Amino acid sequence: PSKPPLQTWRTFLRNHAEAIAAIDMCVVPTLSFDLLFAFLVLGHGRRQLLWFEVTRHPTAEWLARQITEAFPWASAPAYLVRDNDRAYGHVFTSRVTAMGIRDQPISPRSPWQNGIAERLIGALRRECLDQMVICGEAHLRRILSAYAAYYNQALRTWHYKRCAVTSSRPTVWRHC
Repeated sequence: PSKPPLQTWRTFLRNHAEAIAAIDMCVVPTLSFDLLFAFLVLGHGRRQLLWFEVTRHPTAEWLARQITEAFPWASAPAYLVRDNDRAYGHVFTSRVTAMGIRDQPISPRSPWQNGIAERLIGALRRECLDQMVICGEAHLRRILSAYAAYYNQALRTWHYKRCAVTSSRPTVWRHC
């Protein structure tokens, strides 16, 4: 008797997308040549930018606080995909475990394993950050806030247009 085939990675992601979040940090130089770090949280289900915050010094304690603020109460995902960075220290991993999230760090030097977050950061750089000079933390927060609104609205528009085209009855919206 042959064993039934295991589900592929693509099938797993499609079946569990709503339960997966990805995080990453983006380094942004400022007008005064300081470096700021933007922490981004994305939901795999609709690929929406769920949370962002900016700091000059990302510590494990700060990152743990951000993950708590990104997923208050019972809204935490089942899985968290992240880089295998030293900034995510013991405090961060303990907090994630305490929240009931299965931590999934990617392999070293394998950014393709966190492709959704990497794609967002690339788009953020091309469409926004490469076009302007950032003055400081407050300025970067304003820019990220505007970009998040634009990005999430563009995703909603694209999703609804796709649903209308693939639906057998275009006038009735359905969940894709």
